[in-house]
Amino acid sequence: MDLALTPRELGQRIMKLRKAKGLSQHDVAQNIAISRSSFAQIELGNRSLDVFELQRLSIVLGFSLGAILSNESKITDQVRQVIKVAALDNVLRVSEPELRIEKFVNVTLYLLEYCAGKSNINESGISNLLYFCDFNYYEMYEEHLTGALYRKLSNYPIAEVFDSMINHMINTEKIKRIKVKIQGINSIRYLPLESANLVSLNAAEKTVIDQVILRMSYWSARMIQDYSQRDFPLMATKEGDRISYNLVFYRELPHSVRTYD
Repeated sequence: MDLALTPRELGQRIMKLRKAKGLSQHDVAQNIAISRSSFAQIELGNRSLDVFELQRLSIVLGFSLGAILSNESKITDQVRQVIKVAALDNVLRVSEPELRIEKFVNVTLYLLEYCAGKSNINESGISNLLYFCDFNYYEMYEEHLTGALYRKLSNYPIAEVFDSMINHMINTEKIKRIKVKIQGINSIRYLPLESANLVSLNAAEKTVIDQVILRMSYWSARMIQDYSQRDFPLMATKEGDRISYNLVFYRELPHSVRTYD
């Protein structure tokens, strides 16, 4: 079959149709009899589909093959109607994350409550823990936790709003910045001045954060850095570039936190 779309364009079209139907990657992959990781590669344009997979996909998404493969710049009326209905039903997922300031503040406070007193958790340590809370939650639920965007800087993940949010929390007297010297090395740390508002965190969010704390907060600073540098989203991102949340679906153990078929 001669596709009118490039693999990347086809993957983007499939992703739009899937999200319009309110389906996860796992849901669709299971119904077309391939692994979730294989389906993630299809949406990224790194894997092709055979004609039988395309047929099953059209059934699952509820569209004709023509609607999926069309190279028209405008989306078909059929697809547009589904997106309209999905938006009204509040099931259309937003692919571009939006920063949730209150959520970011309370996740940071929650992490500091448990980790601020640990000698291994300095400024970069907190930044790493925030990254794993956000990216682990996205891998588990395909939804954003704080909505922060991250970049790879000096081979480490850091939220683009980290400095501004930290300054905001200092100015509102939620945290305090201190400088300490450990083994002759200067280090910046943050102390919480108030407790996190747990009402702003649902059970699933709190569970993911607790798992990050339980797993990583006792590691040395070097272990945390090495672990983050080996995480696939970071490895696959060029220095200075933004880290795509969708790269979590290429993770392998021990970084992957979701069980796949």
